[in-house]
Amino acid sequence: MPTVPQLHVPTLAISGSEQRFPVRRIYCVGRNYADHVREMGNDPSRDPPFFFSKPADAVVGSGRLPFPSRTAELHHEVELVVALHGGGINVAAADAAAMIFGHAVGIDLTRRDLQAEAKKTGRPWDMAKGFDHSAPIGPLRPGIPPAGGSISLSVNGQVRQRGNLEEMIWSVAEIIAALSGFVRLAPGDLIFTGTPAGVGPIERGDTVRGMIAGTESIEITFEE
Repeated sequence: MPTVPQLHVPTLAISGSEQRFPVRRIYCVGRNYADHVREMGNDPSRDPPFFFSKPADAVVGSGRLPFPSRTAELHHEVELVVALHGGGINVAAADAAAMIFGHAVGIDLTRRDLQAEAKKTGRPWDMAKGFDHSAPIGPLRPGIPPAGGSISLSVNGQVRQRGNLEEMIWSVAEIIAALSGFVRLAPGDLIFTGTPAGVGPIERGDTVRGMIAGTESIEITFEE
């Protein structure tokens, strides 16, 4: 009989603690900042949020990363990430805060050329969003995320994205409530909450830094 694989649960660092947060699933909401919706050629009306996912082991912390294969147009998208220590289905927005363990800054890495082709042909986005190392996330700060505060991203020290959390079309509580109508949320789930305008390309050798006021930053450098 072949050897049964021994799998390890992906984890995230927690600020001020030696413990690590186990990751169950990663969900992402699209088009949650009006300026970003416009730059992608869409109408920023308050339509119901839509979701996609990344594999749990796409999570990485700060450090060096290999440049992803099969893409000539890798893009950065800085986002507030919330981590859940509670769960449920059809959760009311008023009850969402009690489910949150903490928050962090994350970067939704996107193979934009693959995504564009998938949209054009009506195919899934999985290989554009859910590839290896596609979810860099900084250490989690325990507690409820702020409703406002600066969010930004720089490439090689030059600011590319700059916004404020208060500009989100859907609040964190509304996102959790909407997502729980599709799937049963559970402890260990992470939710990327959308990106402000300014998404753009990353080249080999670039250093990308994501920042949110009051949280530890995430910094990654792509190998040449």
